[in-house]
Amino acid sequence: MTGDSISIIRTRCPDARAWVAFILGSGLGGLADLVDGASIDYADLPGFPQVGVSGHSARLVLGKLAGVDVAVLSGREHYYENGRADAMRVPLETLAALGVEVLFATNACGSFRADIPPGDLMLIRDHINYSGRSPLIGEPTDRRFVNLTKAYDPGLRQSLTDAATSEGIDLLDGVYAWYSGPNFEAPAEIKMLHMMGADAVGMSTVPEVILGRFLDIRCCAVSVVTNMAAGLGNETISHEHTKASAPVGAAKLQRIILRFLADLEAK
Repeated sequence: MTGDSISIIRTRCPDARAWVAFILGSGLGGLADLVDGASIDYADLPGFPQVGVSGHSARLVLGKLAGVDVAVLSGREHYYENGRADAMRVPLETLAALGVEVLFATNACGSFRADIPPGDLMLIRDHINYSGRSPLIGEPTDRRFVNLTKAYDPGLRQSLTDAATSEGIDLLDGVYAWYSGPNFEAPAEIKMLHMMGADAVGMSTVPEVILGRFLDIRCCAVSVVTNMAAGLGNETISHEHTKASAPVGAAKLQRIILRFLADLEAK
């Protein structure tokens, strides 16, 4: 299926190539509109997911952003939709075939920390796979034994920290816990995850980072905080609240991304 998708991309975008790829989370799709290039619906690409979550579009955008060749996956399939942790494998294999070397994942999350409140961002330093699922289950080769010691590339994290500082935006780092969803977490689960060392919780990103490292792509990720986690705030936690709150942090993240890309291009 990856080969079929590549053929379609080459037919529609003969000069398509990408160095940095983005996966956009809930309410963060506006970045795709800034890319100077072409868009292909997931429905036209074999093996790409049929996204079924409001707040996510379903298209691949290829072109230039801040002078850098990028690919944007505007929308993802989550594990909770069909029980497939490897739902984004074909899209990521396709991006690897296009030459992608850096994967930048984004998501909306609930924060455990008062110093990273709603509207702020968290740079992911590491993760806890609370779901216990891996997108590499069923992979027959020894490549499945992926080393995740530096899953979130230290050099990329430093570049993002520098970009945030240049833009005057606070970007604290932390540990992200992947919860399968689709229901939100119970307060007791939040207490447990916090005791385990997590700083935020969400329903995505970890499978994609595992796949990225499987494909030898350097990875980084930033969470947009849309609420305090269950039992820690006064918000009524819901998907509608997530979609409504995400644009506040997304505007900050967009500025960081543009600076990050400009700095990469300068280097």
